[in-house]
Amino acid sequence: MTEPLEILTAALRESTEALAALEKDHARMIEASLDSNADDEHDPEGATIAFEREQLTAALHRTRAARERIVEAMAELAAGRYGVCASCGLPIAVERLQARPLATTCINCANLGRG
Repeated sequence: MTEPLEILTAALRESTEALAALEKDHARMIEASLDSNADDEHDPEGATIAFEREQLTAALHRTRAARERIVEAMAELAAGRYGVCASCGLPIAVERLQARPLATTCINCANLGRG
């Protein structure tokens, strides 16, 4: 059986790796655009460079926020509050935490729209 600490540690590792890859892609994109005089407003190939940069920036923000929530969940675990449904107070099934490490409600409360 997977323990909550293992679940959060794996989620933190995955999030950290994803964040590093996104930051590397973002840095490459910025570096490539410094010397470019591309007219991305009239690019016949589709999406503009600005659009792609905004998409990457949004992904960076989402990944940073998710990583921050994982760190907060680890603090909740240390305080004995991780894996407890915020709605009914019952334990959240390990299988649900494996699928959604940041879940704050049990599957029953989630199905009832309580969280």
